[in-house]
Amino acid sequence: MNSKKIWLSSPHMGGNELKFIREAFDTNWVAPLGPNVEGFEKDLETYLGHQSHVAALSAGTAALHLALILTGVKKGDEVICQSMTFSASANPIAYLGATPVFVDSESKTWNICPEMLEKAIEDRMAKGKKPKAIVAVHLYGMPYQHDEIKALASRFEIPIIEDAAEALGSKYKGQNCGTLGDLSILSFNGNKIITTSGGGALVTKNRETKEKAIFLATQARDTAPHYQHSEIGYNYRMSNIVAGIGRGQMEVLDDRVKARRRNFDFYKSELKDQKNISLIEEPDDFFSNRWLSCILTESFERREEIRLKLQEQNIESRPLWKPMHLQPVFRNCPNYSNGTSEELFEKGLCLPSGSDLTPSDLNRIIETF
Repeated sequence: MNSKKIWLSSPHMGGNELKFIREAFDTNWVAPLGPNVEGFEKDLETYLGHQSHVAALSAGTAALHLALILTGVKKGDEVICQSMTFSASANPIAYLGATPVFVDSESKTWNICPEMLEKAIEDRMAKGKKPKAIVAVHLYGMPYQHDEIKALASRFEIPIIEDAAEALGSKYKGQNCGTLGDLSILSFNGNKIITTSGGGALVTKNRETKEKAIFLATQARDTAPHYQHSEIGYNYRMSNIVAGIGRGQMEVLDDRVKARRRNFDFYKSELKDQKNISLIEEPDDFFSNRWLSCILTESFERREEIRLKLQEQNIESRPLWKPMHLQPVFRNCPNYSNGTSEELFEKGLCLPSGSDLTPSDLNRIIETF
C-alpha cells in the first residue's frame, strides 16, 4: 500500500486565513460576532450578487433549520425533500416535528425530478396536506432544473429552500447557485469547495429576513438590559475566528472551482476508454463547480470492485448518497420514487476531487483503474 493517503475532498488553505485569525486574536474578537463575521458576510454577498443578504452561521444544517422556521414550518406539517442527498437536507425537517416527503431524481442532473415533484404535490394536496416548502439540492455541485422546479413552486405557491451546500461557485443560466431559492443555504464544512472548518450561511433577498435569522441564531434575545426571550432561539451564529478562515478562503474560491473542474476533465479524458464507466455532463446553461467528480458503472459489483481496489491503494472514494427514502430513520415517511436514485446509489462512486490533488495523485488514481 502506498503510504500517502489520497483523500476524497480535503481542506485546502489559501494563505491569508491566518492573517484574519490573528486579527481576531489581537483584537480579542473571539465571540460569535465581530469584524470577520461581518466581512465574511459582505464577501459572500458581493460574490453571490442578486441583492443577496447573508447570515453567517455555525453550520449548513443550522441554516436549513432556520430557513424552515422562517418559512413557517411547524409540527405536523409536510416538507418535500429531494431524496438523493445527504441526511442534513432532511434532518432539520424532523427537528421541527414536521414530516419529510421524499421525491426522486432525474437522470439529467441527478437532482429532484420535476415530473415526480408535480405528482407528489398533487397527491399530498389530494390527501389534504399541502407541503409547506420544497428542499431542492444541487447535488455534487450540479444545479437542479431550476426553471421547471420554480414553475411548479409558483403554480402551487410553495416556497423553495435551495440547498446549495455543495454548490458555491456553480451557476444556472449565469446566476449563482445560492441565490435561486426563496431562501438558500450554504455549507463551509471541512470537505466543501471552501471551508471555515465548520460553518454555513443562510442567504435571502430581504434584509429583514437576514436580521430575523441572526436574532434566532443568537438565542432570540429581546431588546432589554436583562436577558429576556419571547421566542425560542438557537446558538447558531458563526464565530469571528472561523469567519476569518472564511475570509481567506473567499480570496481563492474561483481558483478552487477551476482546480476541481480540471480534476473532472482529467477523469473524463483518462476514463473515456474504460468500458461502462460514465461521468455526468453539464446540460446547456448549467455550470457545475464539480465539487465531487462521480462515475457511474454498470453494476454494484463493478462499483465495489473499483472502490475496494482504490482502498487497497490508500485512496479514498465513496458510494453516491444513499437515498433518504431508503434510510432506516425515514422508513415511514412518504416517498415518490421512480428508481433513479436507487440505481445511482447502487452503481455510482465519488472519486477524489480535492483542489489540492497533484498530478502524481491523479495519475495514481488512474493507474489503479
